Amino acid sequence: MQLKPQDFLVALKLVAWGEQRWTYARLAQELGISVSEAHACIKRGLQAGLLLPNREMPPQPVEAGSSAALGVQEPMGICRVTRKRVRRAAIVDGDPVADNAVRPHSHNLAEFALHGAKYAFPAVKLPLVVGVPTSHSAPAFAGVFAPGSTDFVWPHPNGSVRGVGVEPLHPSVPFAATQDAKLYEMLALFDALRVGKARERGMALERLQALIDPNAPRPVKGPMYG
Repeated sequence: MQLKPQDFLVALKLVAWGEQRWTYARLAQELGISVSEAHACIKRGLQAGLLLPNREMPPQPVEAGSSAALGVQEPMGICRVTRKRVRRAAIVDGDPVADNAVRPHSHNLAEFALHGAKYAFPAVKLPLVVGVPTSHSAPAFAGVFAPGSTDFVWPHPNGSVRGVGVEPLHPSVPFAATQDAKLYEMLALFDALRVGKARERGMALERLQALIDPNAPRPVKGPMYG
């Protein structure tokens, strides 16, 4: 199993949605991918440990005449019922997240986003082009950095800013970012890790950690010596 860029995009989208109920159809629509691809992304995200299941996965069909079909079906059925009872007892009634198939594994996803994803999905810089602002040029960071910094953009015909092109994580990213401000911020922060300078990367590390895994302990900064 090889993790794909759209798998990371789907995981960030689930972070952006937080406690909202969602469907595969809505996930596909807002990310500009097909429903079948959304299912595949969720499956790979679970296998990679970036996502956690909220309920038991449906049992796989058993071929007639196989060893699994002879004398084994009943014990397997009992085991499944037992796990479901434990799962239901652990979920608070009315919890919206419990209705979703999966949820982000906050710790694993944050660790991957901060320290692994930029190597798995390296940035590709392109010539000057008009597009959608990303990295420190995104709207979420207006006023954070001094004017005059080089602008970075995802190439897009409907873009409003001219700058150095950055190949997006996935072709659907410019569209998906305009549908969800929080997702846009996380994708821009990820690009800051990929193409930003030291100060921009430092800011991106802190903000992306806070967005993906807000309950993680903050690192203690040691005394400055000089």
